[in-house]
Amino acid sequence: MRPRRLVVPDPLQPKQVPAGTEAVVVGGGIAGVSAAVVLAERGVAVTLLEATGHLGGRLGAWPERLPDGAEQIIEHGFHAFFRHYYTWRAILRRADPALSFLAPVKSYPVISAEWPAEDLSGLPAAPPLNLLALALRSKSLTRRELLRADADTGRALLAYDRATTYAEFDDVDAAAFLDGFGMTARSRSMLFEAFARSFFCNQGQLSAAELIAMFHYYFLGNPEGIGFDVPSTDYATAIWDPLHRHLDRHGADVQMSTGCVSVEPNGHGWRVTTTAGTIDTRHVVMALDPGALKDVVGRSPGTAAAAPLLAQACEKLTVAPPFAVSRIWYDRDVAADRAPFSAVSGQPTLDSIAVYSRLEEPSVDWARATGGSIVELHSYSCQIPDAAAAAAALRKELAALWPETATARIVHTHDRLEATAPAFPPGSAGTRPTVRTDARGLRVAGDYVDTPYLSGLMERSAMSGVLAANDVLAELGAAAEPILGVPQRGLLAGVPQFGAKARASG
Repeated sequence: MRPRRLVVPDPLQPKQVPAGTEAVVVGGGIAGVSAAVVLAERGVAVTLLEATGHLGGRLGAWPERLPDGAEQIIEHGFHAFFRHYYTWRAILRRADPALSFLAPVKSYPVISAEWPAEDLSGLPAAPPLNLLALALRSKSLTRRELLRADADTGRALLAYDRATTYAEFDDVDAAAFLDGFGMTARSRSMLFEAFARSFFCNQGQLSAAELIAMFHYYFLGNPEGIGFDVPSTDYATAIWDPLHRHLDRHGADVQMSTGCVSVEPNGHGWRVTTTAGTIDTRHVVMALDPGALKDVVGRSPGTAAAAPLLAQACEKLTVAPPFAVSRIWYDRDVAADRAPFSAVSGQPTLDSIAVYSRLEEPSVDWARATGGSIVELHSYSCQIPDAAAAAAALRKELAALWPETATARIVHTHDRLEATAPAFPPGSAGTRPTVRTDARGLRVAGDYVDTPYLSGLMERSAMSGVLAANDVLAELGAAAEPILGVPQRGLLAGVPQFGAKARASG
């Protein structure tokens, strides 16, 4: 398999836009920065508004002062930089053309207190070889179980097709879909639960069509395989400071700690009211998290009137349950055989563990100097409404898996609980905002946006941002920014009569 050329620039169109073109990008996360980078490079006078004091959104990074006086840069949480994130990696190359700050994670275990670990790294990239290799080496999935698995459900995973898959399975929740496999509790827990929860939803609240799409995107249709890289230093140093400098060099005005109050039609353009004043512009890209977009549109009655389809889509947007992140500085190291990153299955709160003191240089340096370790715990869909209580539950569950942490002294912790991720509940296909809205000059970008091409998580953010920039460029007669992606259909797409059992169960 090879990546597909999804957007190909017209060589007869100019790259640069007419002089004097302006645009406002609201939101400095991956989507907003991706849009701003492309527009600024093409000659657009970009104003980028970010409500917080740092860029990055859910990939943001900021300084933290430890009790010993040391300063560390910390982030919202661990992220895997998969190798088929072609759009996001193209943006990252503006910060580092060689992507030298990315290093491979050699193992990717799924661990459990009940069953032996599974390792998802090192599988062949191409289906069905990856499925065969997983089945042959899996400690959870037996050959007998594989042979008894429901054929319709299995074909549905291999037959991803945007129109057909969502028509057949969007009204089914992922839990009901997986019930159709007839797998044992062990196989389902070790091979599917951690994957499904990484999209910030429990199986019962996730559309089966979205699960199938993401299974295709990350596993069955991924030309690069399921291995991933991580930055060798903190996100501010590796990503956001260099991209900020890149935007500065291209004349962008990056306004930090400047929130968006409202966006209203103003003649042939838009008036963006911020916490610092107003900006009039012809082009706006709204690159906010789903809850923030919903709030801004709710405070913008003129936009709701001018873009009723956008307003309707915002009303239907749902935010995923809160995710919890707890970064812990211990006075000693964890066991030598602990993987730098582990997915966790079977715990009520804990979904993954990242040992930052084995991943990035500043944390490695701190651990070397103190003899300690830095461990980050994640709950992707947390049912505990308080950050401190969630962190306590995460530490307790960690101790059950890694007993050495129970007796380690905690030097410092940073605990967060926030609800900014999108949900993809059953029946939500076709209800989310698209990049181009029904009001000319107003675009939307983010990892919840309904894009014409399959992508997920960070790549969906970056792709939607570039697509929003391309829509501006198209209006100005300039060539589009190229976009690569995975094959958009599964190996068995077009095979008739799949999914009957899943439909019946839904």
